[in-house]
Amino acid sequence: MTDVNTGEQVVFWISAILAVAGALGMILSRKAVHSALWVALTMINLAILYVANSAPFLGMVQVIVYTGAVMMLFLFVLMVVGVDSSDSLIETIKGQRLAAILLGLGLGILIIWGIGHGLEGATSVGLDAANAKDGGNVQGIAHLVFTRYLLVFELTSGLLITAAMGAMVLAHRERWTPAPTQRELATARFRQEGHPGNLPNPGVYARHNAVDTPALLPDGGTSEISVPGPVRARADERSIDPMDLEEVREITEGRSE
Repeated sequence: MTDVNTGEQVVFWISAILAVAGALGMILSRKAVHSALWVALTMINLAILYVANSAPFLGMVQVIVYTGAVMMLFLFVLMVVGVDSSDSLIETIKGQRLAAILLGLGLGILIIWGIGHGLEGATSVGLDAANAKDGGNVQGIAHLVFTRYLLVFELTSGLLITAAMGAMVLAHRERWTPAPTQRELATARFRQEGHPGNLPNPGVYARHNAVDTPALLPDGGTSEISVPGPVRARADERSIDPMDLEEVREITEGRSE
């Protein structure tokens, strides 16, 4: 058995604890976005463990592909679709929770059996010797993926594609009415109560653009809606400088040079 130095032990225990904490947080979180962030934490720490065990290619792939691409795509889909925590409580497919529990238990049994079968009677030669057999870490992974595990690799690719298509089907919502056009949206905005367009900016025609300075209208009056409501409620609204009012009158009457 090779000796393990203190630095390797520190990296292992910190990354292992954070990886397990991320996995537990993913399971216990009630919101899908929080679960995805916990998974990202687990993946980053797994990448650190890969690099620490002389597998830099797996570590970089873990960060670039899974954490940087797959998880960010998953978060983007969640934010676009707008899946709420209440949606996860509704079973769109009957019996899916029981099936998920049984499949999860089956997967756990397979993983334990596979690890135990791999450790039974096996002698550890170390990753340095394993990498040197094919000329490097990347060459060794390519040799295993495209020879011994080619069928499993292709089946996993098909599984990922099927999962992506299933997510699109489950997240699809039928539209019972046609989507409103830009003209209809603009008409509805002007028919509703309140200010139909953009609110005037505070500080227009003022000596500064502070939010407590009301905008001046062409007739010399002030626009109350240009000042935020909390500022008006605290009576912190600034008074208008008479010079500003005179400047507005000159501009309106065409007397400005």
